Amino acid sequence: MTQMRQSIDPARVPTRILASGAQIPVIGLGTFGSDRVHEHAIADAVLGAAKIGYRHFDCASVYGNEPSIGKTLRSVCDVIAPREEFWITSKLWNDKHAAKDVVASCKQSLGDLGLEYLDLYLVHWPFPNYHPPGCDVDTRSPGARPYIHSEFMETWSAMETLIDMGLVRHIGTSNMTIPKFELLLQDARVRPACNEMELHPHFQQPEFVAYLAKNRIQSIGFCPLGSPDRPQRDRTPSDTSPLEDPVILAIAENHRVHAAEVCLKWAAQRGEVVIPFSINPRNYEANLRAVVDDPLSPGEMERIAAVDCRCRLIKGQVFLWKQNQSWQDLWDERGVIASG
Repeated sequence: MTQMRQSIDPARVPTRILASGAQIPVIGLGTFGSDRVHEHAIADAVLGAAKIGYRHFDCASVYGNEPSIGKTLRSVCDVIAPREEFWITSKLWNDKHAAKDVVASCKQSLGDLGLEYLDLYLVHWPFPNYHPPGCDVDTRSPGARPYIHSEFMETWSAMETLIDMGLVRHIGTSNMTIPKFELLLQDARVRPACNEMELHPHFQQPEFVAYLAKNRIQSIGFCPLGSPDRPQRDRTPSDTSPLEDPVILAIAENHRVHAAEVCLKWAAQRGEVVIPFSINPRNYEANLRAVVDDPLSPGEMERIAAVDCRCRLIKGQVFLWKQNQSWQDLWDERGVIASG
């Protein structure tokens, strides 16, 4: 298996160049996990990851751990590297979509994280629908409703204001679809720099990734390992796991690494940015090393491309607006935005 060492030169970590010319590291440490991992453990992982070479951290207000992470980031920026060497992302939660709440929410995240600016601020979901922590799959928020473009553009206009105010360097989206993007790109003053989306070998979304690349929007893949620890509400009997795929396992054996590292190598070589979550030092070091050393061959990349089974794992049922509704309505799988 992979021999662990103590650190990796951050300069060896590949980057992606955004439309602005800014460079984002191809791997970041995800910080979602507060539903099962204490916030202090996640903050400790941020410190450990920064020490071994991570310069990209993906945060969100809804994770409930930004104050703890902020205490760590202050130390990191004082001792390990200056602020400008880090890429820090946060996200606007669904209950803050009202234009008057966007600036306040961003400032709250900045205060919690101890930062003067964010490199990237995302609209977490394109709906104002939200859920309480630990809810079950049938939970629906009061007043839940479908995507309404005029309302989303009010939110987006406030996001654009954050750039004007110097609070964020880039803005972007998460959990979007091509039909929603068609409307956004038509009406936006500031185009999104990035879109976070579920991406792993069993859910490759090639059409969407190509669409984003054509429009110079960087895809950021969450759940790049198939999210084996995702909440129970996000599990269904038909789910599959890329970490158990025979092709992935055979390639991992050939490279003498864990299947997780193969998934990350594939994603980075495909052009994605990935944000795997781990608080285990051995694992987050192996994840970082995966995108630096021992690339996959073109043949191995082709073999992984062939295992796509279009298995979406984070279906988002809690963001639906009606009972007994199909989760497919969230993702516009018929090619049009679901409404009503």
